[in-house]
Amino acid sequence: MAEHPVQGLMGATVEKIREMADANTIIGTPIAVDAATTIIPVSKVTMGFASGGSDVGAKATKEMFGGGSGAGVSITPIAFLVVSNGTVRTVQLAEHASPIDNAINALPELVDKLAALLKKGDSTEETAETTAE
Repeated sequence: MAEHPVQGLMGATVEKIREMADANTIIGTPIAVDAATTIIPVSKVTMGFASGGSDVGAKATKEMFGGGSGAGVSITPIAFLVVSNGTVRTVQLAEHASPIDNAINALPELVDKLAALLKKGDSTEETAETTAE
């Protein structure tokens, strides 16, 4: 079965979208600020496409087709991940829209605090065991 012209339009549109927005668009290329600090940009990518066509009626002597396609891509920077001295921090560029966004933003700091508490607890237990002996 021969390929319908709409399939060609959709195929070309999808290929162009793939060229415009890949994984490197969402999580950007890391930027080394100095030996201990790296910044990684994070973006939101929104895309859409449409295509369509119409065959000319059966009364025409030739088989005719008319159609078109279009696509749109929006790339919005939303945050930066700052990696410095073994810790990761999120720097948001927009106001938080919901409590879930606030929780996600606070997560790296919470993990760092929990790790520090656990590390402190381990060293306190070791000191107590050494003193008891």
